[in-house]
Amino acid sequence: MKFVPTDVAGAFLIEPEMLEDERGAFARTFCAETFAAQGLASVYSQCNVSTNARRGTLRGMHFQIAPRAEAKLVRATRGRVFDVALDLRPESPSYLKWAAVELDAVRHNAFYIPAGCAHGFLTLEDHCELFYQMSEIYAPDLARGVRWDDPAFAIAWPFAPEVIGTRDAHYPDFSNEVVL
Repeated sequence: MKFVPTDVAGAFLIEPEMLEDERGAFARTFCAETFAAQGLASVYSQCNVSTNARRGTLRGMHFQIAPRAEAKLVRATRGRVFDVALDLRPESPSYLKWAAVELDAVRHNAFYIPAGCAHGFLTLEDHCELFYQMSEIYAPDLARGVRWDDPAFAIAWPFAPEVIGTRDAHYPDFSNEVVL
């Protein structure tokens, strides 16, 4: 696996090293020892899947606060998405910065998003599916979000969403008091 740093401290695009032969291809997509050696979460307590019927579907920007702040390992298992990590860790050198990668089921890549970062994505084609590995169990009382289009972050989405949930569309403007 190749770990490609992004503009968010501790967030990585993960590219598998595909071994191809006459049968097809094989790649390791996760190894607890390799992740731990990189300083990344290597134990995942929960896995989730997100299906999205239409191009232009936006989900985010979601995160969970302490004591159950969660790291995420996200990959597209069908389709392509514009995937975003937003650093909400006040002590981080990349505080309030964001990084985006294109996750593509054909490339089998993944995005590692550290605990303390918000996450969201925009589907780039119809019928996208994402698979999430979460380092913590979902705790509804600790779930939070920030607005996808908040000017405090100026995330450069590739185009305006066409489908967005009510909750995601109406998160309040960013402030440390609201988030933490």
